[in-house]
Amino acid sequence: MDVETVRAVSLFASLDHNAAAELCRYLSIQDYPTSAVVFKSRDPGDSMYVIEQGKVRISITDADGHQVILAELGPGDFFGEMSMLDGHGRSADATVTEEARLARLTREDFLNFMVSDPRIALEMLTAVTRRLRRTDDLLRHRVARNLNEVEAARLTAADRAADVIAEFGGSWKFIILFAVFLNLWMILNTWVLIKGFDLPPFLLLSTILNMLAAFQAPIIMMSQNRQASKDRLRANLDYQLNLKNELLLSEIVHRLDDLAKKKTPERRHT
Repeated sequence: MDVETVRAVSLFASLDHNAAAELCRYLSIQDYPTSAVVFKSRDPGDSMYVIEQGKVRISITDADGHQVILAELGPGDFFGEMSMLDGHGRSADATVTEEARLARLTREDFLNFMVSDPRIALEMLTAVTRRLRRTDDLLRHRVARNLNEVEAARLTAADRAADVIAEFGGSWKFIILFAVFLNLWMILNTWVLIKGFDLPPFLLLSTILNMLAAFQAPIIMMSQNRQASKDRLRANLDYQLNLKNELLLSEIVHRLDDLAKKKTPERRHT
């Protein structure tokens, strides 16, 4: 990669010409055909990649065995930085979707370059934080969707009936139909029929209304209680996601601090 291409990458945009030229010395170029797998989840990783040409898809496989696409990356984007920072296994799959040319930066070379220009550490932390936030948003939507799917699979016939009744009982359709029913009842027993079956003060109608209220209230409460239980579960999952991302960010900050402390004495000796 040339200097201008390197500086076009958001991660290296703050580098001046000399620093970018220095970084170019550490990058190794490799071409990948379409559908090639750059790495898979849990593979050992000690390097990151910058896309010079082509496209790369970053994805994971969820608990249900479905592929979840985290990002579609193109020229100027980078990936694999988390494994390079902590030296652990890859957290996702990287697959080439369009014939690509990638520049590889190893962990050792990154540390050497960071000593000469510490600004790159801050840019790396900012980039990782931005990606964690985007992944957090994606997982929020997936957690809500999966929660609804699981809840729907557990519904019994009685639960579905309670939901339908509660939804209908809280709609304008129910209010209008019930108002029509009441008026027809009173008109029939007052003006239409010579001797109505429920003369004023409509004791039979009052009994029916009381029975309807007695049955409707518990059914609506059943539906509301189940919805409240689902809301508590969703809130708990959101909390777990936030806590996990907070711990990941803290770990990244600590690792960058440790790297800076280790490299500072070496720089003084040189």
